[in-house]
Amino acid sequence: MSSYREQIKDKKRIVVKIGSSSLTHSDTGEMDYIRMEKLVRELSDIHNQGKDVILVTSGAIAAGRKALQGSRQGEGSRQREDPGRSGQAEAMAVKQACSAVGQARLMMIYQKLFAEYNQVAAQILMTKNTIVDNLNRYNAHNTFQELLRLGAIPIVNENDTVATYEIEIGDNDTLSAIVAALVEADLLILLSDIDGLYTDDPRKNKEARFIEQVDDLTEELMDMGKGSTGSSVGTGGMNTKLVAARIATRSNVDMVIANSRDTGVLHRILEGENTGTLFVAHADDGFDLPGFVENLHRG
Repeated sequence: MSSYREQIKDKKRIVVKIGSSSLTHSDTGEMDYIRMEKLVRELSDIHNQGKDVILVTSGAIAAGRKALQGSRQGEGSRQREDPGRSGQAEAMAVKQACSAVGQARLMMIYQKLFAEYNQVAAQILMTKNTIVDNLNRYNAHNTFQELLRLGAIPIVNENDTVATYEIEIGDNDTLSAIVAALVEADLLILLSDIDGLYTDDPRKNKEARFIEQVDDLTEELMDMGKGSTGSSVGTGGMNTKLVAARIATRSNVDMVIANSRDTGVLHRILEGENTGTLFVAHADDGFDLPGFVENLHRG
């Protein structure tokens, strides 16, 4: 096991995903600038080691929600209602409006932080059609390749402003694995509010056992994902992380789930330390990424 961890040192193209709950203060929902600064510093240092770095970030909806709440102070409970829309459509429209405001704010923060470490950040917004459509997928792949060749750090999010199903996927866990497969990454790191994969939810079951390494992602392991989340901000539970692991490992990408409470975990992982849960890649030449994504969003 340790020898396989040692091989992580040689990974050259790294995708890192961080969720909403890791970017905001739990008590207020406001952005956690200290943690964001530490994350950017870690990513910048990894990039300075000569590695390609891609960040898949959540937080746009959370940031926009706080901003719009602030802009409506003094209006009381008055809300504009559209009698022609269902409650579900209304809720989706609110999320999309929050994303429109929050995505701009989120990128502004990242641009400023990365600039302090002499890094160039680039924004990429994706939808299901980016992957399912052959031409769009080809163009997206070329865009990533050129940005990385030019030394930029792509920052990826789902285009929640115009999409509907993407918001429901699960906090960008799936998207990060799709990106890792698309760019032929060597390693995907999911930063979450949990240490890794357990035999049960450790917040509810003290007897839950930690799993350090997964060599074969069996159906039994997939069933461990309850699809729940311990955060009121994020939407992705362990289920979405295991779906991400299935996409990544079948695309020949190793994946690690680790706790984001200390973003220094990134360099410890890349130094070969036994941190988080490692999912070992098993390339599947017959794996159809566009088909998997298409089926994943149905229903």
